[in-house]
Amino acid sequence: MSLTPDDVSRIANLARLELQPAESDALLGSLNDFFKIVEQMSAVDTAGVEPLYTPLSTIQHVQLRLREDVVTESNQRELNQRSAPAVEDGLFLVPKVIE
Repeated sequence: MSLTPDDVSRIANLARLELQPAESDALLGSLNDFFKIVEQMSAVDTAGVEPLYTPLSTIQHVQLRLREDVVTESNQRELNQRSAPAVEDGLFLVPKVIE
């Protein structure tokens, strides 16, 4: 995928950037180089490759520090809703902002 100078102008307009011609040319080259790298990475066959949860696992065994999934706090809904201007059936009531 290669971008054209028109593409760069459109992107700059959407980003509210005002680019000089030299900047536009440099950006065009940088963006096209970036897309070349993405195409190269997309061409690599990754079938059968397990995803990494951390890059360190490629060089050493890493034990995940997972905690037990247990409730550690009691339900404090009523206490938290005391300062709310309007509550109904345990839900915060807010003004309608969309018609």
